[in-house]
Amino acid sequence: MRISMFLAMYILPLSNIAQPANYATILKGESEKEIFTKAANVVPTARQLRWQKLELTAFFHFGINTFTDREWGNGKEDISLFNPKKLDALQWVSECKNAGIKQVIITAKHHDGFCLWPSKLTEHSVKNTAWKNGEGDVVREVSEACKKLNVGFGIYLSPWDMNNGSYGTAAYNDFFTGQLTELLSNYGIVDEVWFDGANGEGPNGKKQEYDFERWYALIRKLQPQAVIAIMGPDVRWVGTETGYGREQEWSVIPVGLENLKITSANSQTSADIKPLGDMRGSDLGSRKKILNAKALAWYPAETDVSIRPGWFYHKSEDSLVKTSEKLLDIYFNSVGKNTVLLLNIPPNKEGLLSDADIKSLQGWKALRNKIFKTNLVKKAKLFSPAKQKTIKIVDRDNATNISFNQENKEYVLDINLKKKSLFNICELQENIKLGQRVDSFVVEVWQKDTWVKITEGTTIGYKRLLQFKNVEAKRIRLRIMSSRLQPNIAEFGLYLFENKK
Repeated sequence: MRISMFLAMYILPLSNIAQPANYATILKGESEKEIFTKAANVVPTARQLRWQKLELTAFFHFGINTFTDREWGNGKEDISLFNPKKLDALQWVSECKNAGIKQVIITAKHHDGFCLWPSKLTEHSVKNTAWKNGEGDVVREVSEACKKLNVGFGIYLSPWDMNNGSYGTAAYNDFFTGQLTELLSNYGIVDEVWFDGANGEGPNGKKQEYDFERWYALIRKLQPQAVIAIMGPDVRWVGTETGYGREQEWSVIPVGLENLKITSANSQTSADIKPLGDMRGSDLGSRKKILNAKALAWYPAETDVSIRPGWFYHKSEDSLVKTSEKLLDIYFNSVGKNTVLLLNIPPNKEGLLSDADIKSLQGWKALRNKIFKTNLVKKAKLFSPAKQKTIKIVDRDNATNISFNQENKEYVLDINLKKKSLFNICELQENIKLGQRVDSFVVEVWQKDTWVKITEGTTIGYKRLLQFKNVEAKRIRLRIMSSRLQPNIAEFGLYLFENKK
């Protein structure tokens, strides 16, 4: 899939309610300290927090393009070609779950307009194919597989539709709302709705003005727990399709106050915001960026990539599947840089995930299991901060954390491993239920009667993974050089990747 550079300019209500919330307005004349304090107290909504903790999600790009061997259709395809005789959605979801993926998204409709469910609003759907004699429903099979395996379920519905004749008119927004209603009403819980901004000419030669605001309201009404991603108020696109995130990734970013619509004063507990502007820069939320902001919002990044060169299955790409090692590198640079990874794994013409893809997924999971099996910090002694318990940073619970009660220029987490140990990976997490606060940090080891820096970084957020050359040490410390408020470190891990070159 190619995500359009078109960025919608829709902003829904903001109000200056009490902190903490998932947004904050900046008042004229507020000091730097007041602004940074507000930023430190912007927190995720319940749905955003659930989404962030997934870490790994999957896309299933599947449709008529699978059978025409194309990436983008034109809405004129012969849909009789669609006949995945061995389709097994349980296999798709099961292989994803085995790889540690916790949520999947199905392309219910791509830009060609072909629907993977028997929509009552168009004839361009599976109901008019030979597959299962027109009685099949791919969306239902995926949703039921997700329910059976306790995996999150999401849908992608392309706003662009090259088949529908009303595209480019007001009637199309009604049509799209109807299709969205079908998907949100008939398949149980939907955990994520994924839109892109693709917007081209329709059969009538006109471009569509999308009614995102109406669609957001419908999702909130029918599936209030669902995150709305990419062209939506809950989750933004990281800006590339490489799987690699930013070195400095803030989940709290500036937003404008333009086009505000006050609906019911003092009744909101969160803000539905689709921020303005280009979100592809290397720095979206540093101190410099937020000082001139009119408002701030929790708007985290999703990093997407396909396991193959293309987004739909092509037999010619069977030998080009990303290796387990490549997927591991992507993991360190997506999940390990405060984003959620969305990995596309396209089913083939038979309706199955291919052997090459499965082999790569299995190897990827084995590598992660091996690396993160033993956290050297688990048996460590905590020197500082005083009167804190090490268990809080090794319990795999992002809601427990080491706290620093005093307001300092620098905060130190100092541990003793009790014996010299070899490691080359450091894992850090903040308790983002309390906000994202760390601006910069260094990790150091005690060697030859002095502290030696082994790695450093800017943001931490939900998770930060750092790789470096092998280090053998007994005493290690995390020095937080700058933080918007007292930091809340939820996890601290040291690991050895023995295969690391």
